[in-house]
Amino acid sequence: MDNSVVKVSSAQMLLFRKVYFWLSLALTITGLTAWLASGNPYIKQILFGSRAAFWILLILQFGMVWYLSARINSMTLQSASIMFVLYSFLTGITFSFIFLVYAHATIATCFFITAGTFFVMSMYGFLTKKDLSSWGNLLFMALIGIIIASVVNIFMHSSALYYIISYVGIAIFVGLVAYDTQKLKALIGQENTEENQKIAIVGALALYLDFLNIFLFLLRIFGGGGRN
Repeated sequence: MDNSVVKVSSAQMLLFRKVYFWLSLALTITGLTAWLASGNPYIKQILFGSRAAFWILLILQFGMVWYLSARINSMTLQSASIMFVLYSFLTGITFSFIFLVYAHATIATCFFITAGTFFVMSMYGFLTKKDLSSWGNLLFMALIGIIIASVVNIFMHSSALYYIISYVGIAIFVGLVAYDTQKLKALIGQENTEENQKIAIVGALALYLDFLNIFLFLLRIFGGGGRN
């Protein structure tokens, strides 16, 4: 076997271990923060007693995702790491609502389904020889479509459209797991440099967002009207 191929494969495996480490850390921080915040009356009052506070938190999170993705090359590894951890924490604060709306059994079921689906599709994206680059534009257009449909359904209040959006949303983000994994595999170089370490963080962020969106769409389906 060609030694250069072995070297690249080893580097990819090393960096993907870091990707999954950051992903696991982020999900753990988000989950624990959401669970703890859901039982804190002060945080509940800030988030759910003031619509403005909730929207400020969401805008801050979107801003952090954009900044981390766009400015990763000019950031230090330490700064990128701190921002990713902070983003995971803030997302946990936002996600605290799920423990107030859905039964714990439903949350656990959706999490394990998401984890299993994510694992299978990420391994597919990593191992397949099929070029998945053509999926990118199709998935992006489909994502724009469900965003528009979601906005329309705010006014229509159609339960049928609600479930269609949820199922299509799952399909889109399941596809994005494989696409983002393969895209990340192509970006990682041969050496364990600081640049590759930062790529691992951005890659973990993309997969983290894919995971959370699958989880949320599953909650919409299995959660129905929330707690019984």
